[in-house]
Amino acid sequence: MKRALAALALLGAAVLPVQAEEVGKVGVDWLGNDIVIDAVVDPKIQGVTCHLASFSRGVIDRLQKGKWFEDPSNASISCQQTGPIVIGDIELGEGGERVFSERTSLIWKKLNITRIYDKKNNTLIYLAHASQVQDGSAKTSISTIPLFAGNVNWTKGKPE
Repeated sequence: MKRALAALALLGAAVLPVQAEEVGKVGVDWLGNDIVIDAVVDPKIQGVTCHLASFSRGVIDRLQKGKWFEDPSNASISCQQTGPIVIGDIELGEGGERVFSERTSLIWKKLNITRIYDKKNNTLIYLAHASQVQDGSAKTSISTIPLFAGNVNWTKGKPE
């Protein structure tokens, strides 16, 4: 019974979206606009934390600009090793794997973090980018974590 419950808990955790934890907020003007700093833990790689800075528009700014239900696509990312790295079953293809996604508008726009493994250089690449239904955004930010240190474990063995 305990094993079945543990398996269900793991399955549930695997399908739940990764949550960002707000760790800071800096007011940037008198209109109520803020820069929000979130910590995002990679769900398939233990020991890696990304910090994502994004812009949150205040009510006055929303009323002035007319874009009531969206925040700008601007974001910056920095990812670091925060403990021993244990790499689970990750996507190794060129397109990488979505690690995090958060709506920045009511319907059309999301802020995403995509992880790509650069096999040749043995490096994890984290890309922060916006996705939009129309007029995709070219605003991106990138962070890398080299895996040359001895404290990296691959649960399914390092890819050849």
